[in-house]
Amino acid sequence: MAATLVDLTHQVTTAMPVYPGDPAVLLEPALTTATAGVNVLALHLGSQSGTHVDAPYHVDVTWPTLDGLPLERFTGPAVVADLRGLEPRTAVTPELLAPALERVAEGTVLLLATGWARHWGTDAYLAHPSLTPAAAEAIVAAGVRTVGVDALSVDPTPDPGPGDPAVAALLADLTDEHDHETAEEPTLAAHRVLLGASGGGVIAENLTDLRPLLAAQEAGLPVEVSLFPLRLVAADGAPVRAVARLG
Repeated sequence: MAATLVDLTHQVTTAMPVYPGDPAVLLEPALTTATAGVNVLALHLGSQSGTHVDAPYHVDVTWPTLDGLPLERFTGPAVVADLRGLEPRTAVTPELLAPALERVAEGTVLLLATGWARHWGTDAYLAHPSLTPAAAEAIVAAGVRTVGVDALSVDPTPDPGPGDPAVAALLADLTDEHDHETAEEPTLAAHRVLLGASGGGVIAENLTDLRPLLAAQEAGLPVEVSLFPLRLVAADGAPVRAVARLG
């Protein structure tokens, strides 16, 4: 039976969802056949726009940039961890990953199937499950250097707060200095563990629906994935065309 290719990449479109604070995405004509004889798009986007990979440099300027990683980091046989059915903002522990980690080997790409791709483009997309630092450490200890997820991040995404500036200003006025000093800042603990692994790790985020991969895995079919990024120099990451090969 011929292998099946599955696209795991979100379409890149103007005003597409991005991580809070990241550059907005804009696609517009730069040249047209009517005026120049050819159609050429002008693109404005961030290195973390859409389906993308993170390089270690994303969280530490002393760690490898995207172009310092071997191509092997961006492809390989995949094991899919079935994490569907979790509540919003669930902390994924080593115990939840144990069945998948028993199947990985050196060079395996671990994919986290949370089911959160179904929330793409909605506020609910920000309330995805995320890895605990212990879970990230268990992944690295199992020999995995490439992790992908069908959600915005492997770490918790901060709540952006009220969309209405007037409401945000009112809440800020109601917060005293003591609250500012003791409020817990968001961290990227799982990022630091995964990307800081020996030899440099890679994280792929915003993958699309991983159900076909789970079905293939359950049927005993081999699953391979490719996550090759744009060849950006000295970059923290880049958009990818993520593709799985089933069978």
